[in-house]
Amino acid sequence: MSYDMSDKDYSKDLDLTKLKPYGDTMNDGKVQLSFTLPIKNNEKGQEAAKNLAKKMGLLNPLVADAISLENTFTLFIIYGELKYTVNYNKIEVTTLDTKTLSKEEVESLIETKLKRDITVIGASTGTDAHTVGIDAIMNMKGYAGHYGLERYKHINAYNLGSQVENETLIQQAKEHNADVLLVSQTVTQKDVHIKNLVNLIELLEAENLRDRFILIVGGPRISHELAKELGFDAGFGPRNYANDVATYFTETLIEKNKDE
Repeated sequence: MSYDMSDKDYSKDLDLTKLKPYGDTMNDGKVQLSFTLPIKNNEKGQEAAKNLAKKMGLLNPLVADAISLENTFTLFIIYGELKYTVNYNKIEVTTLDTKTLSKEEVESLIETKLKRDITVIGASTGTDAHTVGIDAIMNMKGYAGHYGLERYKHINAYNLGSQVENETLIQQAKEHNADVLLVSQTVTQKDVHIKNLVNLIELLEAENLRDRFILIVGGPRISHELAKELGFDAGFGPRNYANDVATYFTETLIEKNKDE
């Protein structure tokens, strides 16, 4: 199903100080959500799901579907109307203020402004066994038509893979005289990624190495704001590619050289 909104001016109905979800009509607040409960798929279970939806602030919640996962687990899909609003005009977000360059533009910038190769060490650290994110940024083939750092001229990229201890990452960074440490975190249960990232910062600070490297972290639950709070230089979430990351660390290194 597709919607053609090109012929109607919705701006007259839009109040950004009281922003609500859009379902069928402006400001109707209609939403869909899903969650799993460790209960059987029956009428009592559906009523429990509706009560939870009401406590989330949904009006007139409807159980659109209930799917038995196991004998005592049920996935609920809920429709409802959100009664809350947000003032969009007062929202402030910490973001990277940079214009992403193409691979060729990054290579040219390194050659003409930095005038030396950049060494990048990347890994999925801690107990994280997922390499999809780090491979998308580092490996030569890249992802979605965006080549990885291994294909860039003037960038020496070392992908250490998964489940790399923070101590090992630091040791490899010292041995290769790295400029950039690129950490990928996919597993986030019980905020294990936060603990692991904080541990990396603490280890670097203990060796007086924090300012030696540009520290970048990426992952599905990573934002630039979170990365800064944890002590990293930059954070990249979903829908970021190798050229986004390369643009940032190349421009940062150039500015850093100016100050030295």
